[in-house]
Amino acid sequence: MPKVVSTSVNADGGPHFEILANAGFDVEPVDRSVDLFVEDNLVAQMEGASAISAGSEPYTREVIESLPDLRVISRSGVGFDAIDLAACDEKGVVVTVTPGVNHHAVAEHTIALLMGVARGFPQRHDRVMSGRWVREPHPRVMGSTIGIVGLGRIGRAVATRAVGLGMNVLAFEPYPQQEFVETWRIELVDDLDDLLPRCDYVSLHLPNMAETHHVINAERLAKMKSSSVLINTARGPLVDEAALAEALKGGTIRAAGLDVFEVEPLPTDSPLLALDNVLLSGHVAGLDNESHEGTFEMVADTIVKLHAGEWPADRIVNMQGVTDWTW
Repeated sequence: MPKVVSTSVNADGGPHFEILANAGFDVEPVDRSVDLFVEDNLVAQMEGASAISAGSEPYTREVIESLPDLRVISRSGVGFDAIDLAACDEKGVVVTVTPGVNHHAVAEHTIALLMGVARGFPQRHDRVMSGRWVREPHPRVMGSTIGIVGLGRIGRAVATRAVGLGMNVLAFEPYPQQEFVETWRIELVDDLDDLLPRCDYVSLHLPNMAETHHVINAERLAKMKSSSVLINTARGPLVDEAALAEALKGGTIRAAGLDVFEVEPLPTDSPLLALDNVLLSGHVAGLDNESHEGTFEMVADTIVKLHAGEWPADRIVNMQGVTDWTW
């Protein structure tokens, strides 16, 4: 039987085990005591695997070339920047994602971070816990302006929720769905540098690629209002964290809500941890009960389809132009 190893966090149980087992696969959870971000450990855990129900661990060229039996990396989520696609193409390893499953979860988490920062958390919580009773006003969210950078599934889901909160919505998106923009009365801004100074909140929803690396840097942070808030639930490398820490410390912007970081887990010596105007979570925005189930159902379904000779093109992110791939 083909062997599938499940590495995704919180995925040692779930619908993918049953789906894959029923299709004749031997499914094994990874050893959680092992650090999968160390290449040698990852290779050792993947030995003999034909497919991987993958998380965010790095599949470098060295890892790919050390796994001769590997045919599929089925990623639980929509990001694939931790996978060397060129190496996978050369080795005939299909890389897939799970589009359209967790966008509502990420959108809700984005709004949770936004509202948390807007209403003075975590400071208010910390003050009460330490016996301090401080009453001070904060700007109202209703009537404020949010700039959404990227109007894909997640950006659009954030936009509809922002409209529901009574916010004015601007967006930077080179290829917008015009009907959606018109229906939700979103103002498109052609240049990110023109959007930033107009917003009370800026929410990032871009993929991590060469052209988006540090798209928010010291220069762009300086263009934002001193009263504005940066929210990032997309990918850590979109933001220059050193520049952000300086901007938060110096009052260039008011605050930030971050779920993703340049290095994950966030190092304990990160300057962000010394600031009281940041609200942090650990790359969990896309994780709710419904998206958890849906994601792993799609992960398993994709592996089953590929093994049966089908080609779910909307989930495959590499092997462009390949027509003769077989398992």
